[in-house]
Amino acid sequence: MSTNFSNAQRAEVLTQALPYIKKFSGEIIVVKYGGNAMINEQLKEQVMEDIALLWLIGVKVVLIHGGGPEINEMMDKLGKKPEFVEGLRVTDKETVDIVQMVLAGKVNKSLVTLLTMKGGHAVGLSGIDGGLIEAVTKDERLGYVGKITKIRPQPITDLLEKNYIPVISTVATDRHGNVYNINGDTAAAYIAGALGAERLLMMTDIAGILRDKDDPTSLIPELSVSEAKKLYEDGVISGGMIPKVDCCIKALEEGVENVTILDGRIPHSILMELLTDEGAGTMVTKDKK
Repeated sequence: MSTNFSNAQRAEVLTQALPYIKKFSGEIIVVKYGGNAMINEQLKEQVMEDIALLWLIGVKVVLIHGGGPEINEMMDKLGKKPEFVEGLRVTDKETVDIVQMVLAGKVNKSLVTLLTMKGGHAVGLSGIDGGLIEAVTKDERLGYVGKITKIRPQPITDLLEKNYIPVISTVATDRHGNVYNINGDTAAAYIAGALGAERLLMMTDIAGILRDKDDPTSLIPELSVSEAKKLYEDGVISGGMIPKVDCCIKALEEGVENVTILDGRIPHSILMELLTDEGAGTMVTKDKK
Protein backbone atom coordinates (compact mmCIF):
# COMPACT_ATOMS: atom_id res chain seq x y z
CA MET A 1 0.00 0.00 0.00
CA SER A 2 1.29 3.44 -0.93
CA THR A 3 2.64 5.48 1.98
CA ASN A 4 0.88 8.61 0.63
CA PHE A 5 -2.51 6.90 0.80
CA SER A 6 -4.31 9.37 3.10
CA ASN A 7 -6.42 8.51 6.11
CA ALA A 8 -9.44 9.99 4.29
CA GLN A 9 -8.84 7.61 1.38
CA ARG A 10 -8.53 4.67 3.76
CA ALA A 11 -11.83 5.65 5.39
CA GLU A 12 -13.43 5.88 1.94
CA VAL A 13 -12.25 2.35 1.08
CA LEU A 14 -13.75 1.02 4.31
CA THR A 15 -17.12 2.70 3.73
CA GLN A 16 -17.22 1.31 0.16
CA ALA A 17 -16.72 -2.18 1.65
CA LEU A 18 -19.63 -1.74 4.08
CA PRO A 19 -22.42 -3.18 1.83
CA TYR A 20 -20.30 -6.30 1.26
CA ILE A 21 -19.51 -6.63 4.97
CA LYS A 22 -23.25 -6.48 5.69
CA LYS A 23 -23.93 -9.05 2.95
CA PHE A 24 -21.39 -11.64 4.09
CA SER A 25 -21.36 -11.18 7.88
CA GLY A 26 -22.84 -14.35 9.40
CA GLU A 27 -22.58 -16.26 6.10
CA ILE A 28 -20.39 -19.33 5.47
CA ILE A 29 -17.57 -18.78 2.97
CA VAL A 30 -15.45 -21.80 2.02
CA VAL A 31 -11.92 -21.12 0.74
CA LYS A 32 -9.99 -23.86 -1.11
CA TYR A 33 -6.35 -22.93 -0.64
CA GLY A 34 -3.46 -24.31 -2.66
CA GLY A 35 -1.06 -23.62 -5.50
CA ASN A 36 1.38 -20.70 -5.58
CA ALA A 37 -0.40 -18.83 -2.77
CA MET A 38 0.57 -21.72 -0.52
CA ILE A 39 4.24 -21.91 -1.53
CA ASN A 40 5.05 -18.19 -1.63
CA GLU A 41 5.52 -17.11 1.99
CA GLN A 42 4.45 -13.49 1.39
CA LEU A 43 1.23 -14.60 -0.38
CA LYS A 44 0.59 -17.14 2.40
CA GLU A 45 0.74 -14.36 5.01
CA GLN A 46 -1.68 -12.24 2.95
CA VAL A 47 -4.16 -15.11 2.57
CA MET A 48 -4.12 -15.67 6.33
CA GLU A 49 -4.59 -11.92 6.91
CA ASP A 50 -7.61 -11.94 4.57
CA ILE A 51 -9.17 -14.89 6.38
CA ALA A 52 -8.50 -13.41 9.83
CA LEU A 53 -10.02 -10.09 8.75
CA LEU A 54 -13.15 -11.79 7.37
CA TRP A 55 -13.49 -13.74 10.61
CA LEU A 56 -13.15 -10.54 12.65
CA ILE A 57 -16.04 -8.89 10.72
CA GLY A 58 -18.29 -11.88 11.37
CA VAL A 59 -17.84 -14.03 8.26
CA LYS A 60 -17.83 -17.78 8.99
CA VAL A 61 -14.75 -18.85 7.04
CA VAL A 62 -13.89 -22.52 6.41
CA LEU A 63 -10.38 -23.10 5.04
CA ILE A 64 -9.74 -26.29 3.04
CA HIS A 65 -6.13 -26.83 2.00
CA GLY A 66 -3.97 -29.00 -0.19
CA GLY A 67 -0.22 -29.54 0.06
CA GLY A 68 1.06 -31.28 -3.07
CA PRO A 69 4.53 -29.66 -3.12
CA GLU A 70 5.11 -30.52 0.57
CA ILE A 71 4.06 -34.13 -0.09
CA ASN A 72 6.48 -34.31 -3.04
CA GLU A 73 9.25 -32.87 -0.87
CA MET A 74 8.69 -35.46 1.86
CA MET A 75 8.52 -38.30 -0.68
CA ASP A 76 11.80 -37.10 -2.16
CA LYS A 77 13.42 -37.14 1.31
CA LEU A 78 12.17 -40.71 1.78
CA GLY A 79 13.39 -41.77 -1.68
CA LYS A 80 9.94 -42.22 -3.25
CA LYS A 81 9.17 -40.92 -6.75
CA PRO A 82 5.70 -39.34 -7.23
CA GLU A 83 3.53 -40.91 -9.95
CA PHE A 84 0.42 -39.38 -11.52
CA VAL A 85 -2.39 -40.82 -13.65
CA GLU A 86 -4.64 -38.23 -15.36
CA GLY A 87 -3.47 -35.58 -12.90
CA LEU A 88 -4.19 -37.67 -9.78
CA ARG A 89 -1.45 -38.92 -7.47
CA VAL A 90 -0.92 -42.69 -7.45
CA THR A 91 -1.10 -43.44 -3.72
CA ASP A 92 0.16 -46.76 -2.38
CA LYS A 93 0.05 -47.66 1.33
CA GLU A 94 3.38 -45.97 2.11
CA THR A 95 2.39 -42.84 0.15
CA VAL A 96 -0.98 -42.49 1.91
CA ASP A 97 0.88 -42.57 5.24
CA ILE A 98 3.10 -39.72 3.96
CA VAL A 99 0.03 -37.79 2.73
CA GLN A 100 -1.67 -38.14 6.11
CA MET A 101 1.47 -37.12 7.99
CA VAL A 102 2.16 -34.06 5.81
CA LEU A 103 -1.39 -32.77 5.22
CA ALA A 104 -3.06 -33.51 8.57
CA GLY A 105 0.16 -32.81 10.48
CA LYS A 106 2.76 -30.35 9.22
CA VAL A 107 0.72 -28.30 6.72
CA ASN A 108 -2.51 -28.17 8.74
CA LYS A 109 -0.86 -27.12 11.98
CA SER A 110 1.36 -24.51 10.31
CA LEU A 111 -1.76 -22.83 8.85
CA VAL A 112 -3.54 -22.95 12.22
CA THR A 113 -0.47 -21.33 13.83
CA LEU A 114 -0.28 -18.61 11.16
CA LEU A 115 -3.99 -17.79 11.45
CA THR A 116 -3.64 -17.54 15.23
CA MET A 117 -0.70 -15.15 14.81
CA LYS A 118 -2.87 -12.99 12.52
CA GLY A 119 -5.55 -12.69 15.20
CA GLY A 120 -7.91 -15.49 14.18
CA HIS A 121 -9.05 -18.41 16.34
CA ALA A 122 -8.44 -21.53 14.24
CA VAL A 123 -8.78 -25.28 14.85
CA GLY A 124 -7.29 -27.93 12.55
CA LEU A 125 -9.32 -30.91 11.34
CA SER A 126 -8.79 -33.67 8.85
CA GLY A 127 -11.51 -35.45 6.89
CA ILE A 128 -10.95 -38.38 9.28
CA ASP A 129 -12.02 -36.42 12.38
CA GLY A 130 -15.63 -37.06 13.36
CA GLY A 131 -16.07 -39.10 10.19
CA LEU A 132 -16.14 -35.78 8.30
CA ILE A 133 -15.29 -37.29 4.88
CA GLU A 134 -16.18 -40.90 4.07
CA ALA A 135 -14.78 -42.39 0.88
CA VAL A 136 -14.26 -45.54 -1.20
CA THR A 137 -11.56 -46.42 -3.74
CA LYS A 138 -11.88 -44.15 -6.78
CA ASP A 139 -9.86 -46.23 -9.24
CA GLU A 140 -7.81 -49.36 -8.54
CA ARG A 141 -4.95 -47.91 -10.64
CA LEU A 142 -4.62 -45.01 -8.18
CA GLY A 143 -4.46 -47.07 -4.98
CA TYR A 144 -5.60 -45.12 -1.91
CA VAL A 145 -7.18 -42.21 -3.77
CA GLY A 146 -10.72 -41.77 -2.54
CA LYS A 147 -14.09 -41.04 -4.09
CA ILE A 148 -16.31 -39.18 -1.61
CA THR A 149 -19.44 -41.06 -0.56
CA LYS A 150 -20.56 -39.00 2.45
CA ILE A 151 -19.89 -35.69 4.20
CA ARG A 152 -20.76 -35.31 7.87
CA PRO A 153 -20.50 -31.54 8.39
CA GLN A 154 -21.21 -31.47 12.14
CA PRO A 155 -17.54 -31.19 13.25
CA ILE A 156 -17.32 -28.04 11.09
CA THR A 157 -20.67 -26.54 12.15
CA ASP A 158 -19.83 -27.17 15.82
CA LEU A 159 -16.59 -25.18 15.43
CA LEU A 160 -18.36 -22.37 13.50
CA GLU A 161 -20.98 -22.09 16.25
CA LYS A 162 -18.15 -21.70 18.80
CA ASN A 163 -16.64 -18.96 16.58
CA TYR A 164 -13.57 -20.87 15.35
CA ILE A 165 -12.10 -21.00 11.85
CA PRO A 166 -12.03 -24.69 10.81
CA VAL A 167 -8.86 -25.57 8.84
CA ILE A 168 -9.40 -28.86 7.00
CA SER A 169 -6.94 -31.27 5.37
CA THR A 170 -8.47 -33.56 2.75
CA VAL A 171 -7.77 -37.11 3.88
CA ALA A 172 -10.67 -39.50 4.50
CA THR A 173 -11.53 -43.01 5.70
CA ASP A 174 -13.86 -45.79 4.61
CA ARG A 175 -15.96 -47.97 6.90
CA HIS A 176 -13.05 -50.40 7.31
CA GLY A 177 -10.62 -47.74 8.55
CA ASN A 178 -8.59 -47.43 5.34
CA VAL A 179 -7.21 -43.91 4.80
CA TYR A 180 -7.60 -42.16 1.43
CA ASN A 181 -6.08 -39.13 -0.27
CA ILE A 182 -8.88 -36.86 -1.56
CA ASN A 183 -8.56 -34.22 -4.28
CA GLY A 184 -8.78 -30.85 -2.49
CA ASP A 185 -11.04 -29.16 -5.07
CA THR A 186 -13.49 -32.07 -4.97
CA ALA A 187 -13.55 -32.08 -1.17
CA ALA A 188 -14.14 -28.32 -1.12
CA ALA A 189 -17.12 -28.66 -3.50
CA TYR A 190 -18.76 -31.39 -1.39
CA ILE A 191 -18.07 -29.68 1.95
CA ALA A 192 -19.30 -26.28 0.72
CA GLY A 193 -22.48 -27.99 -0.51
CA ALA A 194 -23.02 -29.86 2.77
CA LEU A 195 -22.63 -26.57 4.69
CA GLY A 196 -24.99 -24.66 2.38
CA ALA A 197 -22.19 -22.11 1.90
CA GLU A 198 -22.89 -18.71 0.40
CA ARG A 199 -19.66 -18.77 -1.60
CA LEU A 200 -16.83 -21.13 -2.51
CA LEU A 201 -13.52 -19.51 -3.48
CA MET A 202 -11.11 -21.85 -5.29
CA MET A 203 -7.62 -20.37 -5.31
CA THR A 204 -5.50 -21.24 -8.34
CA ASP A 205 -2.31 -20.20 -10.15
CA ILE A 206 -3.97 -18.48 -13.12
CA ALA A 207 -6.16 -15.41 -13.58
CA GLY A 208 -9.32 -17.53 -13.93
CA ILE A 209 -10.96 -18.94 -17.06
CA LEU A 210 -9.38 -17.35 -20.13
CA ARG A 211 -11.03 -17.27 -23.57
CA ASP A 212 -7.48 -17.51 -24.96
CA LYS A 213 -5.13 -19.35 -22.59
CA ASP A 214 -2.16 -17.33 -23.88
CA ASP A 215 -3.84 -13.95 -23.35
CA PRO A 216 -4.32 -12.94 -19.69
CA THR A 217 -6.53 -10.01 -20.81
CA SER A 218 -9.13 -12.49 -22.17
CA LEU A 219 -10.40 -13.31 -18.67
CA ILE A 220 -14.07 -14.30 -18.50
CA PRO A 221 -15.29 -12.57 -15.30
CA GLU A 222 -18.57 -14.50 -15.02
CA LEU A 223 -20.29 -17.44 -16.69
CA SER A 224 -23.23 -19.76 -16.04
CA VAL A 225 -23.11 -23.57 -15.90
CA SER A 226 -24.56 -23.91 -19.43
CA GLU A 227 -22.04 -21.35 -20.75
CA ALA A 228 -19.23 -23.32 -19.06
CA LYS A 229 -20.39 -26.56 -20.72
CA LYS A 230 -20.37 -24.79 -24.10
CA LEU A 231 -16.77 -23.69 -23.43
CA TYR A 232 -15.88 -27.38 -22.82
CA GLU A 233 -17.22 -28.22 -26.28
CA ASP A 234 -15.34 -25.32 -27.86
CA GLY A 235 -12.07 -26.41 -26.20
CA VAL A 236 -11.75 -23.10 -24.29
CA ILE A 237 -11.91 -24.98 -20.97
CA SER A 238 -9.34 -27.75 -21.34
CA GLY A 239 -6.56 -29.64 -19.55
CA GLY A 240 -6.22 -29.01 -15.83
CA MET A 241 -9.04 -26.45 -15.86
CA ILE A 242 -11.66 -29.15 -16.68
CA PRO A 243 -11.63 -30.86 -13.25
CA LYS A 244 -11.58 -27.44 -11.52
CA VAL A 245 -14.68 -26.25 -13.40
CA ASP A 246 -16.31 -29.67 -12.83
CA CYS A 247 -15.87 -29.03 -9.09
CA CYS A 248 -17.45 -25.56 -9.45
CA ILE A 249 -20.49 -27.10 -11.15
CA LYS A 250 -20.68 -29.86 -8.52
CA ALA A 251 -20.66 -27.26 -5.71
CA LEU A 252 -23.51 -25.33 -7.39
CA GLU A 253 -25.49 -28.58 -7.80
CA GLU A 254 -24.91 -29.29 -4.09
CA GLY A 255 -26.47 -25.94 -3.15
CA VAL A 256 -23.62 -23.37 -3.01
CA GLU A 257 -24.84 -19.95 -4.18
CA ASN A 258 -21.87 -19.26 -6.46
CA VAL A 259 -18.25 -20.29 -6.96
CA THR A 260 -15.22 -18.23 -7.98
CA ILE A 261 -12.01 -19.57 -9.49
CA LEU A 262 -9.70 -17.04 -7.86
CA ASP A 263 -6.26 -15.81 -8.90
CA GLY A 264 -4.23 -16.77 -5.82
CA ARG A 265 -1.16 -14.94 -7.15
CA ILE A 266 -2.78 -11.55 -6.55
CA PRO A 267 -2.16 -10.13 -3.05
CA HIS A 268 -5.37 -10.02 -0.97
CA SER A 269 -7.41 -11.57 -3.81
CA ILE A 270 -9.94 -12.96 -1.27
CA LEU A 271 -10.76 -9.46 0.03
CA MET A 272 -10.87 -8.10 -3.53
CA GLU A 273 -13.37 -10.78 -4.51
CA LEU A 274 -15.66 -10.45 -1.50
CA LEU A 275 -15.42 -6.80 -0.43
CA THR A 276 -14.99 -4.82 -3.69
CA ASP A 277 -16.79 -4.37 -7.03
CA GLU A 278 -13.72 -5.54 -8.91
CA GLY A 279 -13.34 -9.22 -8.06
CA ALA A 280 -10.27 -11.33 -8.87
CA GLY A 281 -11.14 -14.29 -11.08
CA THR A 282 -14.03 -16.05 -12.82
CA MET A 283 -17.36 -16.47 -11.05
CA VAL A 284 -19.41 -19.54 -12.04
CA THR A 285 -23.14 -19.23 -11.36
CA LYS A 286 -26.27 -21.35 -11.66
CA ASP A 287 -28.32 -21.04 -14.83
CA LYS A 288 -31.04 -18.44 -14.47
CA LYS A 289 -34.46 -20.07 -14.36
